[in-house]
Amino acid sequence: MVWAVSTVAFLGTAFAILALVYAFSAGNLPVGERLTKLWRGQAPEEELSFKEKQAERMEKVLSGLGRLLPSSPKDISRAQRLMFRAGFRRPEALTALRGAKVILALGLLSLVYFTGLYLKNPALILGFAVVGGYLLPDFWLTRRIKKRQHIIRLALPDCLDLLVVCVEAGLALDQALMRVSQELRIAHPALCEELDIVNNQMRVGKTRIEALRDLANRTGVDDIKSLVAMLIQTDRFGTSVAQSLRVHSDQLRILRRQRAEEQAAKTTVKMVPALVFFIFPALFVVLLGPAIISIARFFKVGG
Repeated sequence: MVWAVSTVAFLGTAFAILALVYAFSAGNLPVGERLTKLWRGQAPEEELSFKEKQAERMEKVLSGLGRLLPSSPKDISRAQRLMFRAGFRRPEALTALRGAKVILALGLLSLVYFTGLYLKNPALILGFAVVGGYLLPDFWLTRRIKKRQHIIRLALPDCLDLLVVCVEAGLALDQALMRVSQELRIAHPALCEELDIVNNQMRVGKTRIEALRDLANRTGVDDIKSLVAMLIQTDRFGTSVAQSLRVHSDQLRILRRQRAEEQAAKTTVKMVPALVFFIFPALFVVLLGPAIISIARFFKVGG
């Protein structure tokens, strides 16, 4: 009976985790969608609509559970900023994440309880299960933020090159940002999404400086922060935008090369644990094993 209940609890937890991944996973890239259409023909509308319906249902359930948790305005503001950096713009995303914390905490608690693992140390293991399930969505969100920031950081050089071309061709900075967001939409959708938000903010009445500062705070990427600071100084002092962008692009390439050299220099240190724990023991067995066997046989015969 205990194993049956444990199996049901495990399957329920696994289903909840898979449903969360399915609901919050990003859509396919446009290139992949076009290749799928070429390979299979037109994509069936029923499958896409079913996925959207399931995502909406899961989001409603998680949002309802998330509203049960108490929170302060400061925590909501911080969590909302993290959700923006992860690429989630809808207001329901925050409450859905909080609902995921409740489901995972209860799922891990029931799994530990029904499997009997808590009998060794009930207070510690049960508390660890609840805290671990509650913090697991935060770890996932932090990892997604770092991944998205890395994608934006890799897309920034192409954006700067095209921005320099547009500005030198005679476009103003606002029109150049709009043109860049249109041209790089397929290759770099994350960065173009942020540029679209900047363009929309300037359309509704925000100044360029305020929109660029919001871009730096919203993404949290250091390279974009330095780019925004350079553009603000250029706009304030009236210097050439094209020349400033070209110099900043060169400095960004130097910085990327230095980062690559830093990562290459760290490889020797990262190889030490693998060498010590995996390669050296096997090498010692191969080299010293026959000698140890011979010495053991010699002392055995001599004795």
